[in-house]
Amino acid sequence: MSYQGVRLLANALGGESALAVDDAVNFATSTDPLVLSLVVLGAVGVVFGGWGFVRWFRRPPGTRLKRVLTSHDDVAVLMHPNPDPDAMACAMGVAEIADEVDTDATLQYSGEIRHQENRAFRTVLDLDLETVESSSDLASDTVVLVDHNTPRGFTGAQTVEPVVVVDHHPGNGAGTSFTDVRTDYGAASTIIVEYLEDMDATMADDDDESEGGFEVSPELATGLLYGIQSDTNNLTKGCSKAEFDACAFLFSGIDEDDLDRIANPQVSDDVLQIKAKAITEKRVEGSFATCDVGTIENVDAIPQAADELMHLEGVTAVVVYGENDGTLHLSGRSRDDRVHMGETLRHVVSDIPMANAGGHARMGGGQLSVEHMRGIGPSDGISRVELEDRLFAAMSGDRS
Repeated sequence: MSYQGVRLLANALGGESALAVDDAVNFATSTDPLVLSLVVLGAVGVVFGGWGFVRWFRRPPGTRLKRVLTSHDDVAVLMHPNPDPDAMACAMGVAEIADEVDTDATLQYSGEIRHQENRAFRTVLDLDLETVESSSDLASDTVVLVDHNTPRGFTGAQTVEPVVVVDHHPGNGAGTSFTDVRTDYGAASTIIVEYLEDMDATMADDDDESEGGFEVSPELATGLLYGIQSDTNNLTKGCSKAEFDACAFLFSGIDEDDLDRIANPQVSDDVLQIKAKAITEKRVEGSFATCDVGTIENVDAIPQAADELMHLEGVTAVVVYGENDGTLHLSGRSRDDRVHMGETLRHVVSDIPMANAGGHARMGGGQLSVEHMRGIGPSDGISRVELEDRLFAAMSGDRS
């Protein structure tokens, strides 16, 4: 390589001073030509590789997700166990984006859909969902997790490595190709809406469809709007500005009749009875309340009962719990800035084997084995009265 060539190359690769250029020239004239060629090729590769890396991450998240989906023939869009409207709406959104790039998407979940609101969401929007009992039931090796970031709820879940993760819950789960976890958002559906905006999507009834975008169906617009509403208690809890922006974007495309049918389903007798029991048998200390609703068939009634107790005047934080099939299910709500409900429940069950709990500041949940709570395993065990005492102490800020 000529002296002039080396000087030009050194300048092109970032030589910003005469000293830098001279150092490059001295290195070039004293190095074997083959070694020099390899060094030059390596430097060029670093420059262009770094440029490509920066360019990839400067793309909007929605565009990056679309490119990931484009590279696969099919995907399994996996919701968390017993999916709620936010999870189902996210799955709908990913499926519509996948369809836009001719990727087959199968919507799957473990557990059951029991809550009347969730059943209405599925029925009214005519969702085609498949159940998963083991990892072998997954429709594809390419798994997209929505509204949770760690696979759970089925045999072999721990062996599943998701390619994509889209979530708003705390956690350490990640996708091998794409991860978008925004814990400051009130709903994962909001993230999906932003992806649609990134791709210039428009509502099906809009007259100004932008070139290169695609139409959002009334079913998807309605589902995403309700997903946001349900996870933020009608935009009153845990919201960010993004939730309001997303609802404004979706508004022109929703089906109001479908939205009303989802939001106002009929309530079963057992749910009403559990709500009544929570109201009449609650234990109140100061501005906090708890209630043991006993043995129940419908665990989805527990968070609904917690919501009812939050309507009591003077009550700022509540925890309702009940037993189903040997497991104690807890659901908490808080509008008290002093009570982070997710952390409160996590602290209460921290020393009980096989127990787990967590959530956001305004709402949380948990499960623990009744046998382990009574003392099976390494712990001494606690009674239900002691559990309630722990709940009140934790809500009051006593973490001893």
